[in-house]
Amino acid sequence: MNVLLIGSGGREHALAWKLAQSPQLGKLYAAPGNPGIAKHAKCIALDVADHGAVVDFCRKYEIGLVIVGPEAPLVAGIADALAAAGINVFGPSAEAAQLEGSKGFTKELCDRNSIPTAAWQRFNNAPKAKAYLRQVGAPIVIKADGLAAGKGVTVAETLEEAFAAVEDCFEGAFGDAGAEVVIEEKLIGEEASCFFICDGTTALPFGTAQDHKAVGEGDTGPNTGGMGAYSPAPVMTPDMSARVLREIVEPSLRGMAEMGAPFTGVLFAGLMITEQGPKLIEYNVRFGDPECQVLMMRLDADLLSLLAAAAEGRLMDVSADWRDEAALTVVMAAKGYPGTPEKGSAIGGIDEAGSVAGVQIFHAGTALEGDRLLAAGGRVLNVTALGASVTTARDAAYSAVDKIDWPGGFCRRDIGWRAVAREAKG
Repeated sequence: MNVLLIGSGGREHALAWKLAQSPQLGKLYAAPGNPGIAKHAKCIALDVADHGAVVDFCRKYEIGLVIVGPEAPLVAGIADALAAAGINVFGPSAEAAQLEGSKGFTKELCDRNSIPTAAWQRFNNAPKAKAYLRQVGAPIVIKADGLAAGKGVTVAETLEEAFAAVEDCFEGAFGDAGAEVVIEEKLIGEEASCFFICDGTTALPFGTAQDHKAVGEGDTGPNTGGMGAYSPAPVMTPDMSARVLREIVEPSLRGMAEMGAPFTGVLFAGLMITEQGPKLIEYNVRFGDPECQVLMMRLDADLLSLLAAAAEGRLMDVSADWRDEAALTVVMAAKGYPGTPEKGSAIGGIDEAGSVAGVQIFHAGTALEGDRLLAAGGRVLNVTALGASVTTARDAAYSAVDKIDWPGGFCRRDIGWRAVAREAKG
């Protein structure tokens, strides 16, 4: 089967690496890809915003499945265009992708289907939002309603911080994504990410992870797209995983189907595990980044077969097996991230880092200039390791990080600290 993978980040490199292991794979194409993905796929210059061009490419090169990595093309309706042309696609329709495209949309789904989530309100102007904030007080969470590339969320400990976050949204800090704002209570507990592959009616559990959103060690500083992750999530016991499926995911799938927007693709549930049980923080409609990287390291199954089964509505016929080992990934980012990252700095030592046992280096924001590897984004590399425990995987990952020669980059040195502390206690 010929496959087209859309995207250019670390998530897509991890997917390409795993897809390349499938005996069912014919030719793998990536649009646009990156230097790491180019080791597994033919990278092509294809404007994915031009849906007609994507359809034409798929017909010309006999693409049997399109896998959409990032959320923006899904919200823009690329899956609808491909489906209308009779081309199998792994990813939701534009209407179903509103689960990520609008936080208010998801909150309304939760209200209609009695799905546990934080109390919330949505506002389209700053004065009303601030009046509500004065009423409820802090701590409080402020979210830009639309897509903000993993940003646009502020956990405000004071009213002053909350007011500033509201002003940022309405003054255009996140573009159109901030035209409306969702304000919700701050949930108390431990965060976890759960993934499900869906075919419209069936949800196949597809691993758990925990990530580190804050840029600084000790989970301090502004939120980023993610500075590291590990899998599995210790807090997601078999009982808790069953509750998430029963109380959150299955009602969501039923609710989407009842709306006439059945969900096909990856449903990524960001959760808070509270004293009362699991509560939904938000949905994403694609693999997490960098969670995908640790999931692909642990997956002990043919990824292409699983994604094709979801696209074709036959998930009941397949299952996913997982390695017992843990996986951990460290994001190396360019200095200045998550503000204005410094681009163009040279990166050395990648081959030496990749030679560490159990380690894979996934490219997230790199470019080649001749034979020189350069930083070309905010999050640039994902140093990912498999190990008998989170602690073992962490040690391997940081051993590889230390072999990378990149003065223009930085990383957190405490990825996995919660799980490492748990393991130390036995």
